[in-house]
Amino acid sequence: MFWTHVSEALLLLLVGLAALTDLACRKIPNRLVLTGLLLAPLLQVWGGAAWPLAALSGAACGLLLFLPLYLARGMAAGDVKLMAMVGSFSGPLMTLHIGLVTLALGGAMALAIVIAKRSGRRTLANLGLLLRPLLLRLLGVPLAPVLLAPGTSVGGMPYGLAIAAGTLLVLARRHGWLVW
Repeated sequence: MFWTHVSEALLLLLVGLAALTDLACRKIPNRLVLTGLLLAPLLQVWGGAAWPLAALSGAACGLLLFLPLYLARGMAAGDVKLMAMVGSFSGPLMTLHIGLVTLALGGAMALAIVIAKRSGRRTLANLGLLLRPLLLRLLGVPLAPVLLAPGTSVGGMPYGLAIAAGTLLVLARRHGWLVW
């Protein structure tokens, strides 16, 4: 039980640092993510888990959960790597929970940003530009990828903050500090 608490405290520290750097400079340091990815399997083993299988499967779950968003240009690579790191600490099932809560929080953040910037029309236009070719490809129409013109982005979002908040909420729920 001790190593579980140490692991969770370290995870919260790392995602907190990632959120702060993402807020400050819109970047999640690779060193921070790599540190977590190296420490998580060790903590899993010391905590009695089967050799790094829990860490590896959790990291894969986090990576696969957010990779489609990165490929659709809706998320930066640092956010995907951070979610993989979260998964390496929490294992696949909890990573799925954290990922779903994070997606809900990220959606709420994105909506708040769009409302605050009053950029709803531009956001919908960009979404249409990105989704139209995808839908046509699903229907079998071969198309070249569509590139957004420079300056058409509505703006970046510090998704590391959503990942940190999602992680905190799920861990708080796990320990009975939150009821939903």
